[in-house]
Amino acid sequence: MRLVQIAQHASDLPRAGEFYAALLGVKARALFDPPGLLFFDLDGVRLLLETGAPSALLYLAVPDVRESVTGLRGRGVEIVEEPKVIFSHADDRLGPAGTDEWMAFIRDSEGNTVGLVSQLPH
Repeated sequence: MRLVQIAQHASDLPRAGEFYAALLGVKARALFDPPGLLFFDLDGVRLLLETGAPSALLYLAVPDVRESVTGLRGRGVEIVEEPKVIFSHADDRLGPAGTDEWMAFIRDSEGNTVGLVSQLPH
């Protein structure tokens, strides 16, 4: 079994589409409006921005969460929680051994919280 799609609430589809296109660095793949559905492809998993969906907490992998937060702050994105190490990978169960799991949280254009994650060497 694999994850096919995740939905995120978007009150203003064009605004949310612009925000996520800039955040993800990819263009939307499909728009169906009505009924208010905008799709992005994230390596085979569909991110659906939907006017009727509840808010979800997305965690997106970025190369270096510290650099991403600096760039997003410069674009005026609200930083909810600054980058910090959540835990260290002593083995390969959840990530490469010898790396630290860094996370930060931002607010998207629709008021949803989005997590940014990096696995960086100690």
